[in-house]
This record gives sequence, C-alpha cells and structure tokens, in this order.
Amino acid sequence: MAVQRDHPEDFVQFLEPTRFIDSDHSDVRDYANDLVRGVGGDIDRSVALFYPIRDDIRYSPYGIEAKHEVMTASHTLRQKKGFCIQKAVLLAAAARVVGIPSRLGFADVRNHLATKRLLELLETDLFIFHGFTEMYLEGKWVKATPAFNIELCDKFGVLPLDFDGRNDSVFQPYDRAGRKHMEYVRDRGWYADLPFDEMFAAFAATYPRWPEGARESEGDFYSEAEAEHTATSGS
Repeated sequence: MAVQRDHPEDFVQFLEPTRFIDSDHSDVRDYANDLVRGVGGDIDRSVALFYPIRDDIRYSPYGIEAKHEVMTASHTLRQKKGFCIQKAVLLAAAARVVGIPSRLGFADVRNHLATKRLLELLETDLFIFHGFTEMYLEGKWVKATPAFNIELCDKFGVLPLDFDGRNDSVFQPYDRAGRKHMEYVRDRGWYADLPFDEMFAAFAATYPRWPEGARESEGDFYSEAEAEHTATSGS
C-alpha cells in the first residue's frame, strides 16, 4: 500500500540512493523493511529504525580506513559495527528505504565519549565531523544520533541518547546525573551524501596519527571504557 508522504517534491535528493547511503543495496533494504514491518506512520518507523541501529550496531572508533567501500551503509551493516559517521550513514539509508527523507549532519564536539588510549592516539579532545542523521518528519528536520550503543554507555556510566521522532537527539549526557553534556563547538551543516574527500582531508590535518594510526592500533574500546570507569568510580 502506498503511504502518503508529507514532504516537498524537491526532496528527491534525500530519498534516492547514493554512493555511500546505498539504500538500494538488497541487504540494507531487507534490514530496514524488517525493522518497520507492521509499524505505521513515519514517526513510529523512524523510532523503529533508530534503536536497533543504536544498540545492535556496536560503536567502534578503531580500525577505520579511508576507503570508499568501508564508509557505505551496506558495509557497516555487514560488519555490525562502526563509528558515529558510519552508523549515521546506515540510519540515513534505512530511512530512505522506507520513504523517510534523510540527510547527514556533522559537528565538531568536545566531551565526546573517549578513552585515554583513544585521546592519546588523536592527540586532542576535539572530535571533528561527529556524525548524526537528520530525518524529515511531520514537516521538519529532526536530528537523531545513533552512535553510542547502550552497552557502551553502561561501561562509561552515561545515559544513552533516546529518540522519539519529534525532538532532536544530539546532546549526550556525560554522566548519569546529567551534569555535563557533549559540547558542540562547530556546526558543519548537512549533506545529502557523505563528504568523503572533505572529511578525510580534515581528519588528516587534525589528527596527524590518523587514520594510519587507527588502522594499526586496533583496540578493545569496551574494555578500555570499563576499566577507566571502574577506576574512576572506585568500584
């Protein structure tokens, strides 16, 4: 049955597959359609897509490669893991599969979830091109950040980001008391597809040891987070 859509006709660029948001890939199509089966309405469908991508696709900042195929939605789905940008690309692709216009948003942030080892690798606490997804719902763009799965948040002792399809979901609580939030220091705007060349050029300029260092320094981010949080909490 055709679903009546409430978005402008010129939104075709936010509905079509792209090189990275490969919503025409059979695996991505099957995955998205399975998640929304029996779910009616774009708001509820967006929520049905968000939580599995947030929690079942594990966040991983290590082993990132500057290769086009590695940054596609289908690759992230196969690997069942990815960093914030890869997970945002997958959510954007899944949304397009089910007819929800989507695009990618980026910002430079501080207070990003990180371990001592990752910060030493990057040599800064500034995380550029932190990625999230924007979906067009009920006549407006709504931000959704599926980066940090609940398992990882538990190890850091932070609250996971929730999403209701109506309100922006971008500010990651830094602790369970909500005393500090991720600080967005620069809005890089939105893109209909992943700005691969621009992004990796910025990474190379900001992180001298990355991405080569990231590829050569595979680590267990979850064990690092748990060990550091345990030491800090004294438990």
